[in-house]
Amino acid sequence: MMLDAALLKGGKRVSYGARAISDGGLQSLPKLTFPGGVLVGDSAGFLNVPRIKGTHTAMKSGMMAAEAAFAAVQAGRAHDELTAYPEAFEASWVKKELSIVRNVVPLVEKFGEIVGAGLANATMWLESWSIRMPFTMKHHANHESLWRKDQVKPIEYPKPDGVLTFDRLSSVFLSNTNHEEDQPVHLTLRDPNVPVEYDLPMFDEPAQRYCPAGVYEIVGQAEGDPKFIINAQNCVHCKTCDIKDPTQNINWVVPEGGGGPNYPNM
Repeated sequence: MMLDAALLKGGKRVSYGARAISDGGLQSLPKLTFPGGVLVGDSAGFLNVPRIKGTHTAMKSGMMAAEAAFAAVQAGRAHDELTAYPEAFEASWVKKELSIVRNVVPLVEKFGEIVGAGLANATMWLESWSIRMPFTMKHHANHESLWRKDQVKPIEYPKPDGVLTFDRLSSVFLSNTNHEEDQPVHLTLRDPNVPVEYDLPMFDEPAQRYCPAGVYEIVGQAEGDPKFIINAQNCVHCKTCDIKDPTQNINWVVPEGGGGPNYPNM
């Protein structure tokens, strides 16, 4: 933190945003095609996690999909499912690159940051020399990893100092996020009773902490009448709630009219 403070000294907070990273890698890729469409880039999960790079793989996946679509139209198969796209992926350098790093995240999660990172580096080095590991480790769903509130001790964070650390709401202001107020709320609940009746007693309703924009709140708890509030206007479209909600009760849907954050400095 002292090194970070020295690097950031004299800096100015100019913008704010958040994004959940799709870090499942090769073994978490979904079916890439469906009738009338395809999944490319980060929506499919073409991210090289240890290098935190995905622009090159996203671009290549888009190129492969475009080539498959062009060939289908030229052949008069405009309404077919583009099976040539996943076939091209299987033979591409994208598949090879993701295969080399496929076990990195699972190894770190299973064996920790020291031993797991060492094993991950060893497997990446061997696979980069075409010495393939005879195993592919599996992932678990992210929402299954939360600990119950009785298993953890609350962390007391210092108040934001306005110099190096900042409160969420003033940061959200800098994201220039906006949603038309008369549109349907794009953060929906499959069961509106779950947040208070299950998530609150079991997990102390984690949405009020993992959301980087202060969208979710529990109010009235001190008075014995807790209510789950959704401030959808604040949403910066990071998709964390859709991924992390322990009961998968929160469903993020596309808002109307292109609403959301607007990053003028990017």
